[in-house]
Amino acid sequence: MDNKNIAVGLDIGTTKIVAMVGKEDAYGKIEVLGTGKARSLGVHRGVVNNITQTIQSIQEAVDQAEAASGEKIENVIVGIAGQHIRSLHHSDYITRPNSDKVIDEEDIERLINQVYKLVMLPGEEIIHVLPQDFKVDGQAEIKTPIGMYGGRLEANFHVVVGQVSSIRNIGRCIKSAGLQLGSITLEPLASAEAVLSQEEKEAGVALIDIGGGTTDLAIFKDGIIRHTSVISFGGNVITEDIKEGCSIIEKQAELLKTKFGSAWPGENKDNEIVSIPGLRGREPKEITLKNLSRIIHARVVEIIEQIFLEIKNYGHEESKKKLIAGIVLTGGGAQLKHIKQLVEYITGMDTRIGYPNEHLASNSDTELSSPLYATVVGLLMKGLMENEKRERVQRQLEDDSLKTAHSSESTGPKKTIFEKWGEKFRDFLDNAE
Repeated sequence: MDNKNIAVGLDIGTTKIVAMVGKEDAYGKIEVLGTGKARSLGVHRGVVNNITQTIQSIQEAVDQAEAASGEKIENVIVGIAGQHIRSLHHSDYITRPNSDKVIDEEDIERLINQVYKLVMLPGEEIIHVLPQDFKVDGQAEIKTPIGMYGGRLEANFHVVVGQVSSIRNIGRCIKSAGLQLGSITLEPLASAEAVLSQEEKEAGVALIDIGGGTTDLAIFKDGIIRHTSVISFGGNVITEDIKEGCSIIEKQAELLKTKFGSAWPGENKDNEIVSIPGLRGREPKEITLKNLSRIIHARVVEIIEQIFLEIKNYGHEESKKKLIAGIVLTGGGAQLKHIKQLVEYITGMDTRIGYPNEHLASNSDTELSSPLYATVVGLLMKGLMENEKRERVQRQLEDDSLKTAHSSESTGPKKTIFEKWGEKFRDFLDNAE
């Protein structure tokens, strides 16, 4: 992958693993060069539980994406979810040695690095440190303090924490599949990147990503991430319920759910029946669509109520924290018929389905604009943004080194926060071996 402007997103999900190769076109949209998709066999509820199978699935998806794009894939941006993810709020401050100098990137970096040193519970590791708002010398509610004067720089942080072993296992799978881990991102943040508009993030919005094994939540208000949460069940439990309730095999249950399923039982008439071929030598089974919808409805209500509880915990009912833009549903589960109406009915909040198509170039394959691909499109966007950031820093360095070429104080290239974090993360994975 010699082209610096190309990035690869890798979504390691419970039902599928998707690799997507893309670059930015002349209009700032994403041109998808190739996609690969494989069944995910070694992942349960967002957590790797079979290394060998996961490596095989990753390789299969990456091989397909390479064949489709004609690019050699080396470096990937990976999403992480799973029931072990939790988030917390933390405030921290630094005292600046020289308050006559304006606050710059380095001060913020120092503050963020300080939060990374927080002592977590045994077996936990910080994945993201996301600044919410800053205080300079007691002056509150500052969004970006760069360029201001002040001695004490303080900030509130949203800290996302995950299990060390789960993160290591993902790193191990990537390495064994012959790839390099560019960086790791919380999946609901990647999905948000792909399907939410800036206006929605400002107004206040809850993104619900219903995957196969987990349902992820990310809440934004005033353009800043306020709350994240991962709930340990998704579309697979609905399939499981259909399998049990109708006494059929999993493959048939999944087909029934996607082809005929609805989250709203009232929609089906009593006489609508589907006939399912029986196992060898057995009679076909007849299942009423009303019954099927009842099974789906019961489970979807449970998932939504649990998510709604998280939205209430964030404080949605306080007027300052009100989510004016309501809810955006994405992920494979968002394709279930009438789920939008059910979510609106339970939560009383405006709801829409989030498609990642507004960031894709107009000639993209229509299949890619499905909510199913929201996470991988978001990961790809993150990869492209990081490439751009790296190039910008590189250009800055070249300019600086030209200026300081005659000075003896040239201290070699300065790394971006992202690169430092990436290195820290890779060291952490290497030490784990």
